[in-house]
Amino acid sequence: MAAELVEWVARWLKCLKKPLWIVVDGAYAKRVFLHRALAAGVVVVSRLRKDAALWNLPVPATRGRTRRGRPRKYGAQRIDLAKRAGQSRGWQSGEFTLYGKRVTKRYKTFLATYPPVGGVIRVVLVKEEQAWVAFFCTDATASVAAILEAVADRAAIEQVFHDVKEVHGAGQPQLRNVWSNIAAWNLTLWLYTIVELWSWNRSHAQLCDRRDSPWDDATRRPSHADRCKALRRQCLETELSRHAADRSLPRKILRFIRRLAKRAA
Repeated sequence: MAAELVEWVARWLKCLKKPLWIVVDGAYAKRVFLHRALAAGVVVVSRLRKDAALWNLPVPATRGRTRRGRPRKYGAQRIDLAKRAGQSRGWQSGEFTLYGKRVTKRYKTFLATYPPVGGVIRVVLVKEEQAWVAFFCTDATASVAAILEAVADRAAIEQVFHDVKEVHGAGQPQLRNVWSNIAAWNLTLWLYTIVELWSWNRSHAQLCDRRDSPWDDATRRPSHADRCKALRRQCLETELSRHAADRSLPRKILRFIRRLAKRAA
């Protein structure tokens, strides 16, 4: 299904005549997906298993010597990522824009051959505080910055998936008909979009009040859940204020209504 979606997107975006990059989770770094994505002309970036079956580049044939059969696609020497990461030599430092910040990362990069891809890939090892992680790109000429920034950009999409599921309950409706499930997903995505559009130009103070949560960081940006609460609170306050305007109410009652709207939201 993922490969079919990639092929569909590649057909639609072919008119732009620009390279199309697909960033996927490590679970999709499988032959059945990678071969179809590459056949569609897409560059794939993904996480690499620490025990991935990598091989070095094949040695080109010496001039004047011929070998029977097709030229080798993979090298004869196995590459152990754990050993590469454990070696102290070869690490480099570079500055990259990740998650909206300029950070310094230590990395190693090299070319290897990977059977699920069917050819050469660019491998990037990144040393974190506690461990190391490995990524690969099917474009061997891609830069380390392009690969790491693409991986970081995917995190923003993951946050959207989290908000759609946890805040709006996507996937929880118990519907048996497939088209009813598609309609429920469509409605959920529209709810997410409407909330984001409503809060786009509103300030931090309008969207988030963390005085009731002294343990929280007051400067942390409003989450999607905060935006939903702010919209619900405004709807309740508008509705209650409209009814209160029809008759004169004491200030004590009006303050109670505002506290009630805040708690309800």
